[in-house]
Amino acid sequence: MKQFAGLLLVILFSWNQVQAQSTPSTRPNIILIVADDLGYGDVGYNGQKLFKTPHIDRLAAQGMRLTQFYAGTSVCAPSRSSLMTGQHTGHTYIRGNRGVQPEGQQPLADSIVTMAEVLQAAGYRTGAFGKWGLGPVGSEGNPTRQGFDRFYGYNCQTLAHRYYPNHLWDNDQQVVLKENGNLQYNKIFAPDLIQQQALDFIGKVSKDQPFFLFLPYILPHAELVVPDDSLLQYYKGKFPEKPFKGADYGPNATKGGYASQEYPHAAFAAMVARLDRYVGQIVAKIKEQGLDQNTLILFTSDNGPHLEGGADPRFFNSGGGLRGFKRDLYEGGIRMPTVAYWPGTIKAGTESPHIAAFWDLLPTFAELAGAATPPSARDGLSFAPLLTGKSIPPVHKYLYWEFHEQGGKQAVRQGNWKAIRLNAATNAPSPVELYDLSQDPEEKNNLASAHAQKAQELGRLMDQAHQPSALFPFGSEAK
Repeated sequence: MKQFAGLLLVILFSWNQVQAQSTPSTRPNIILIVADDLGYGDVGYNGQKLFKTPHIDRLAAQGMRLTQFYAGTSVCAPSRSSLMTGQHTGHTYIRGNRGVQPEGQQPLADSIVTMAEVLQAAGYRTGAFGKWGLGPVGSEGNPTRQGFDRFYGYNCQTLAHRYYPNHLWDNDQQVVLKENGNLQYNKIFAPDLIQQQALDFIGKVSKDQPFFLFLPYILPHAELVVPDDSLLQYYKGKFPEKPFKGADYGPNATKGGYASQEYPHAAFAAMVARLDRYVGQIVAKIKEQGLDQNTLILFTSDNGPHLEGGADPRFFNSGGGLRGFKRDLYEGGIRMPTVAYWPGTIKAGTESPHIAAFWDLLPTFAELAGAATPPSARDGLSFAPLLTGKSIPPVHKYLYWEFHEQGGKQAVRQGNWKAIRLNAATNAPSPVELYDLSQDPEEKNNLASAHAQKAQELGRLMDQAHQPSALFPFGSEAK
């Protein structure tokens, strides 16, 4: 497998070099921003009224809103694996949040061809800043072994539960944050440090070489902790509060806990506001460098809003009226707030109902870069024609998701039909639920009885879409 992967990358590199030489002026820089647990309704342009997201809203007003864009699944690692590999979660290598010792998650295999490797082979400079979660330092899944020239941030998503960690990673070098000691609160807020490194990366890029910048921010993930600055002060007192008691910082703190918060509603609002500020800083930096006309920025989230750590997505209507939260395959768990911004190419103020998902991003970016899409990215369809306005993009026959916790869940979307199966990994899976999203986007009316033939058809699609995995067995494979 290693030899095959190496040969494939050589072929890709050779083809990509030919393509790059033929289209030097049309290859955009690509910035992919992925928020952590940001719900469909957690942005102003999707109706959020209780806190403000002016920079994200401006991005939406000046770009294209993708109203039916989906994550890979409803939790971190498998959703990101889908993103990187161009495969849905019935095929992708990582299908669950499995930790490894002493720090990190189950690594992507070195035989996997990632989005970053495709762009790197096409001559792009590549950088990732934020949360990785697809393989520990030293493993084959380490980001620098999966196509990134530079990585800075949290390698391990468990450590990323803490906003004041005692270390981060700069490629393979541990960056010790002495001021935070053993998880000491209110010293160095790691997302601010990561953001500065990302801005520095943009400041050092060459106009003669395109770049791919991956920004998997950890805001507004579960721990409701944010610096006590003007953003938090602005929201304090604006909402009713019920203090949350958690696992606090200090000598006995655990890596994966969530700290107490006296003002959980205000803290969450301030966290999203800080994320919004980061987005504004990225746009401003691109303009400062004179790169905005040749840079695609795509903003999205990795899954739906969380319930942990004192979070209250019902209060904020974080799902934007959609059913479900993180770990659900209902729309609220997987439909993401998504914007594509590319001045001069994407018409401002546009909206598209094109149905797409994380696994479409690899072929989309490859086409924009003049690169070949690897055969392994078999589930993705490029929607580059939608972004450039040159033609109508191909349409999926169906989309498929699976989730490996809580008894196992599966979902299929085919056109406007959406099917859900709960307890899919148990001896007695639940009957297929069926919804018509064109009439019922909130998935309130189960039409499985009225349309039994369609429910059975989509149930069979679920069975066909799932490919067994020795690492992540599902259903009868796990028995």
